[in-house]
Amino acid sequence: MMRALLVDDEMHAREELAALLRETGAFEIVGACADAVSALQAIRTRRPDVLFLDVQMPVVSGFELLSMIDDADLPRVVFVTAHDEYALRAFEENAADYLLKPVAIERLARTVERLRVGTGFSDTASQLRQALRRIPCQAGRSIKLVDASEIEFARSSEAGVYVVCARAEYFTELTLRVLEERAGLVRCHKQYLVRIEQVEEVRLGEGTATLVTRSGREVPVSRRLLPTIREQLEG
Repeated sequence: MMRALLVDDEMHAREELAALLRETGAFEIVGACADAVSALQAIRTRRPDVLFLDVQMPVVSGFELLSMIDDADLPRVVFVTAHDEYALRAFEENAADYLLKPVAIERLARTVERLRVGTGFSDTASQLRQALRRIPCQAGRSIKLVDASEIEFARSSEAGVYVVCARAEYFTELTLRVLEERAGLVRCHKQYLVRIEQVEEVRLGEGTATLVTRSGREVPVSRRLLPTIREQLEG
């Protein structure tokens, strides 16, 4: 059986699709999420084989969510939406399939077959994802969209990944690799990324280096990556 994760902001739509998927006998439902942030966590922890993804969702759309998934965690994607104008974009993203709401069981059977034989999906899907201009972060019980240009640096720890701005820092479900590849941040340390435009000063020590951001925060630089950072600053 294929492990399926459902992402749709409408509870009725999630329940209806889950019932249809169970009826096919081809899927184990490993989760159902109402927003992108919870979906990112579920994708990483539950390791679905297939992601049934609604296109139109508040705050973060299905296409935006796709750009936030680490390549190592990317499952096959089936877009589900009530609007057929998204069909071309879905296949440009190398989706395994595209389903229109309300989903017909006969049409879903064709999706199951496509998934079983592996057609309609390519490893190049990750190459087509867009740059991230907004980073979804947790702010209490709400989702805060942080402008990527305002991020001074990002750091990882045992507690997770945090993006740091001039006045605050926020937890995000995005990985450092995604932030490096799609949010314009540069690797300066195994556990740190920095936005070059936010660097005000480079402090050199004996075999060490520290970046100082516009807000006065200090960011470590590894000896191995110092030449790259210098080149970026001089460019």
